[in-house]
Amino acid sequence: MVDESSSEQTGTSAQPTDLAVVPTVVKARAPDKMAGDKIQCDACPVLCQISEGRLGACDRWGNVGGVLQRMDPVVIMKRPGVELVPASTADWDGRWVREDAPVFVSGVASGTTYPDYKPAPFIVASRQRGVDMVTVVTEGIFSYCSFKVKIDTDRYLGPEQATVRHQGEAVGHVTTIEYGSQFLSLGGVHHLTGGSKREGRITCELMEKLGNQQAVDLEIEGGAKLTVQAGKPPVVNGVEEQRMRVGCGSATIGIFAKQWFGHVDEVVVVDDHITGVLSEHQAGRCLDMLPSGIRLRGRKSTPGRYFQVANPGTGWGGTDIVDPLSIIEGWDPKVARPGLRLLMVSTTGEHAQWFELDQSLVPRPAPMPAVIDKVVQRIGENCEPALATVLFLGGAGGSLRAGVTENPILLTRSIKDLLTRVTCGGAPAYIWPGGGITVMVDVTRMPANSFGSVPTPAIVAPIEFTLKLADYQRLGGHMDRVRRLEDVWSSDPHQIAEWISDNPWPLESLR
Repeated sequence: MVDESSSEQTGTSAQPTDLAVVPTVVKARAPDKMAGDKIQCDACPVLCQISEGRLGACDRWGNVGGVLQRMDPVVIMKRPGVELVPASTADWDGRWVREDAPVFVSGVASGTTYPDYKPAPFIVASRQRGVDMVTVVTEGIFSYCSFKVKIDTDRYLGPEQATVRHQGEAVGHVTTIEYGSQFLSLGGVHHLTGGSKREGRITCELMEKLGNQQAVDLEIEGGAKLTVQAGKPPVVNGVEEQRMRVGCGSATIGIFAKQWFGHVDEVVVVDDHITGVLSEHQAGRCLDMLPSGIRLRGRKSTPGRYFQVANPGTGWGGTDIVDPLSIIEGWDPKVARPGLRLLMVSTTGEHAQWFELDQSLVPRPAPMPAVIDKVVQRIGENCEPALATVLFLGGAGGSLRAGVTENPILLTRSIKDLLTRVTCGGAPAYIWPGGGITVMVDVTRMPANSFGSVPTPAIVAPIEFTLKLADYQRLGGHMDRVRRLEDVWSSDPHQIAEWISDNPWPLESLR
């Protein structure tokens, strides 16, 4: 690897050491049998031997004139509302137009710390509100990582724990349903390393596409075929989802009961989980609605709430029914009456039908009154657009932490103490409680093409640690590698990306 010595320091002295000899990071020794026109890349465990003008297996590092080089320039993100001084201006004095840093150096295309003990590729000093800050920037090689995918749909995707496949290989499993959304867990170390070579390769390719907001095709054993893309509507069995339900059947009854009152005698909101019946529901009772005498299939829970009225499926309310009357077992002749007005509707309002009982107490389809149709339309209006949400979940292990400080536990504690902010490509990362640094981030809040991979196989993802310079020195950070932000701007190949406006500015203090 090329020498990583710093171009300029902040003037703060390095931490003292008790070791008699301080090892330096040097270019890796070439293998004895490597051809003379090749160089060895030690940016990951694969250790590619790269000919001049060629790329390594990851397509990220190449041999440029006999020098190992990261082919993509590091992504520097521009803070909204600032004007940057062009780096090409001949008389530029190296200072920004304002004291506070107008850019943030992200981990996208920054390079790695492999073989773990090396300092991070960029340790950047800047200022925010007059406070000296440091951001430690790197690309992490994540073997322990996965993607959690939230799919907004009432359609039945498959049984919990069912295997999810991509190109025929097992790449994850179905987890729980959460109020109008179903979750998948995709990737993870067991699929990356615990199966066949093809399973690991296919899993890694899938994860990289998901992280980079590309569409992927999935098939669930015993369930649906899906097309999933972060921030886009999911496609279930070839049909693009439009609406996320307003609530379960019981909640829908509670929300719209007053709007139905006086215009209908009974409402059944069909739902795979909790089907609601207005006259029996507490909402109907509080409105003094008369009993309708309806007898519904399924297991009765609390009044007006029924479980298991049908099997899961892609029909009404996420059930397998096409005819809504199929869940009605009959009517109590002592209570029901001819002319009784019945609305059957799904939790998204996509399915709705109006019935009236004839003289034999048989529901007959009839034109839906305008006042009822208005409420049905309002159900749809209150449904949010169906989306697929993709969250990256990764464990920031030894290589990342050692790139920040020689005593990694201090970094972990500083994160838990809210002294250090963790971001991924500038996007805010949620840090899971408990041991280690387990990060979770929405990939749509990261720059385009933030994710890469190496054929170990593993995912490559950006990560940044931002804290006060004084706190970084107390952590035992690599102070001899700290560079000024202006130096990175003026001397390192980089590309400017616009800041994603929903993200908080990382240099702001956490407390």
